[in-house]
Amino acid sequence: MKKFNQRTIYFHFLKSGAPVFFCLFLSVASIAQHVHDTTSYIQTVDIKTGKIDTVLSVKGRYEAPNWHPDNFLVVNFNGKIYKLSLADKQLTEINTGSVNQIMDDHGLSPDGKWIAITSFDMNTPSQKLYKFSMYIVPSEGGEPRKIISQDLSFWHGWSPDGRTIAYCGGEFTNLDVYTIPVEGGAPKRLTDAQGLDDGPDYSRDGKYIYFHSYRSGRMQIWRMRTDGSQQEQMTFDENANWFPHPSPSNKWVAYIAYTTDEKQNHPFGKNVKLRLMDPKTKVVKDITPVFYGGAGTINTPSWSPDSRKVAFVSYVVN
Repeated sequence: MKKFNQRTIYFHFLKSGAPVFFCLFLSVASIAQHVHDTTSYIQTVDIKTGKIDTVLSVKGRYEAPNWHPDNFLVVNFNGKIYKLSLADKQLTEINTGSVNQIMDDHGLSPDGKWIAITSFDMNTPSQKLYKFSMYIVPSEGGEPRKIISQDLSFWHGWSPDGRTIAYCGGEFTNLDVYTIPVEGGAPKRLTDAQGLDDGPDYSRDGKYIYFHSYRSGRMQIWRMRTDGSQQEQMTFDENANWFPHPSPSNKWVAYIAYTTDEKQNHPFGKNVKLRLMDPKTKVVKDITPVFYGGAGTINTPSWSPDSRKVAFVSYVVN
């Protein structure tokens, strides 16, 4: 991992005076961070009972678990992705070929055969210092295939039919939600509000894309039809709400809430909790106590296939 390059990007943004928000900024800092003093607790929570089980406690900053139907989690650490067996608790690196600067924006295709990844792209020429690209790679590993070469593109959701990817992209000063065919092609912009629109994830009936948005002056959960129409605010509270993930059963939406107003940032190392929303009534309840987390806790879809549990990561830093 060539950490110098990520630090260079980080300080470039600081000097440029660009707005400091979104997973790009924080994930770049995350990759560059010395993680030897961080312990990650990769956990699951039962949404009915609230019981939390620790799958693995491990040194270093592991992030963004995805739950595979074959009983393992996919997590990222230090620019690579790993398979964490829920049976024997063993971590195994997933081969991603020449792509090895992977961020915490990754996830599984509906059939579990593919993993979408987002990586800092050091090999593709660009007029800009920063370039982040989306790829898909077989879930058992292999050489990734690039989906898009836009300077900023961060994977977040996969349509239930497996044909379309939802992502955050555009210009750094005003990132929006887009979709693009998995086989490549022209992207479609779905949001254009001032402020960050990010974290798109499909409902399992294919009717909606849920996302978080700062357009109201506080980060809240929104949803829209998959063509971008009927954009509707879903949460209205004092928390800063990020990364909504509809359940496979289509009955619930899980998301992370910062207990303090973090504006358009989602930093690591804050007091957060996981919450559960009924999308029909918009009634929300806590499913965890407040814990130490933030960026990396639940950036991407992490529901168990039976919709009974959600995987997440909490942290301790010495």
